[in-house]
Amino acid sequence: MTNENLHKDALIIDGLVISKWSREVFADMREGGLTAANCTCSVWEGIRGSMDNIAAWKRMFEAHDDLILQVRTSDDIRRAKQEQKTGIILGWQNTSGIEDRIEYLAIFKELGIHIMQLTYNTQNFVGSGCYESTDGGLSDFGRDVVDEMNRLGILVDLSHVGAKTSDDAIRHSKKPVAYTHCLPSALKEHQRNKSDEQLKFIAERGGFIGVTMFPLFLRRGNDSTVDDYVEAMDHVINLVGEDCIGFGTDFTQDQDQAFFDSLYHDKGDGRELIAVGELIDPLGMRTHGEYPNLTEAMLKSGWSEAKVRKIMGENWLRVLKEVWGA
Repeated sequence: MTNENLHKDALIIDGLVISKWSREVFADMREGGLTAANCTCSVWEGIRGSMDNIAAWKRMFEAHDDLILQVRTSDDIRRAKQEQKTGIILGWQNTSGIEDRIEYLAIFKELGIHIMQLTYNTQNFVGSGCYESTDGGLSDFGRDVVDEMNRLGILVDLSHVGAKTSDDAIRHSKKPVAYTHCLPSALKEHQRNKSDEQLKFIAERGGFIGVTMFPLFLRRGNDSTVDDYVEAMDHVINLVGEDCIGFGTDFTQDQDQAFFDSLYHDKGDGRELIAVGELIDPLGMRTHGEYPNLTEAMLKSGWSEAKVRKIMGENWLRVLKEVWGA
């Protein structure tokens, strides 16, 4: 099978996208053959802001139903592939949207939120983020949140979560948890990257790792290419094997500087957590339309067709079905 045909035939699932949503972006996702993606619809927002974002998505599902569909089950991902659309998995990068109310998790699950990151960079009711100076671990409320997410079938995401809080969540959860978008600190030391020990621990406990391409965390930064992205995946695969690995680009297509300023200030407008500066995605992966270049780079690196299929989407589909229960 040719590289092009393999990409067209395979399931392509991106573990994290936070682009500026528009018809142009959705069309580019289709150009790149993207089957499904975890699309962020809440970061610092509380209950009202998160509801507003979901309402905006409902309007987009109606306006662009020729390009996208909402994913609620693993069968919806397969349907998106069959209908040549991109399945949108609504996800949060924080639990701020439930504030301090456990019962709201069920409401948001009914609205289609299927992935939730416990914390975003700093402290909340659940636990500590990776930029918090003191990681107090998973709170008792946080343990209740994880229990309820397990019961409802919401994937627990730990990408921006502090090391101790992550460790607690991995140990406490009865279902697989995930780093939906992370990189190994062995290739570049950074607070957002995960040590080899952390990566092995989540894998040993049945969890999942989505490798990101966010340039700030890659070994060569803004000089990175799609081949550097595959290098990072290879490092993780050599640690834990190829069955619990996928990719999560953290694509921010069409976003402006104000967007990044908000993300990297505590609660959106508090203390600066990290100076972002200019960000240039890896050469060959600068738009959603370039997903085929990732498949090509994997094959060029010597990966088998079966391995490419697993990392590009089959592994994600399996773990999502296990957590969601459908």
